[in-house]
Amino acid sequence: MNKLDLVSAVAEKAGITKREAEAAVNAFVESIEQALRQGERVNLVGFGTFQVRERKPRVGRNPQTGEEIRIPAGRVPAFKAGKALKELIS
Repeated sequence: MNKLDLVSAVAEKAGITKREAEAAVNAFVESIEQALRQGERVNLVGFGTFQVRERKPRVGRNPQTGEEIRIPAGRVPAFKAGKALKELIS
């Protein structure tokens, strides 16, 4: 499912226009992005948690040459599925 499919599904389930659904989906995504930028966690009970994780610096390898490369520390977005979502999928 891509964004267009998601917008269509939201519009159909909520009984709203696709334009309204697209605005809602965009607002949802932007709200999560803003919270993560500020270092906050976004917890959607039963669905999952979005958060920012810190990665330590590490040594990797260039797969083409086998040469060791240094990978700097960084912050990455992460999602952890909630219990209800896990049970639904299993």
